[in-house]
Amino acid sequence: VELVESGGGLVQYGGSLRLSCIVSGFTSDDYAVGWFREAPGKGREGVSCISVIDGKTYYAEAMKGRFTISRDGAKNTVYLQMNNLKPDDTAAYYCHFMGAGSSWGRGTQVTVSS
Repeated sequence: VELVESGGGLVQYGGSLRLSCIVSGFTSDDYAVGWFREAPGKGREGVSCISVIDGKTYYAEAMKGRFTISRDGAKNTVYLQMNNLKPDDTAAYYCHFMGAGSSWGRGTQVTVSS
């Protein structure tokens, strides 16, 4: 399974970004995709995830109301819409395949200026 993230960049405090994660190499819908992030000096933390088979979603408490995870089945792409971004959201964001096996993307950098 291969995951490729995109959509990161530099944004001002309060701005928005939409991250994309293209998933390839897996034909079943029995998997989930999660977004994680890792800031300098901190461990990797979970942001959000979505179950492809039933569409259920999960959000870390700090992201509720600001981030939205969604999926386009036709494009095999999972999105993370991030609104009202704060400097504390600055991190490398990774998507993670959770199914028959596990796989990570290479990440995309999000930088929020104050």
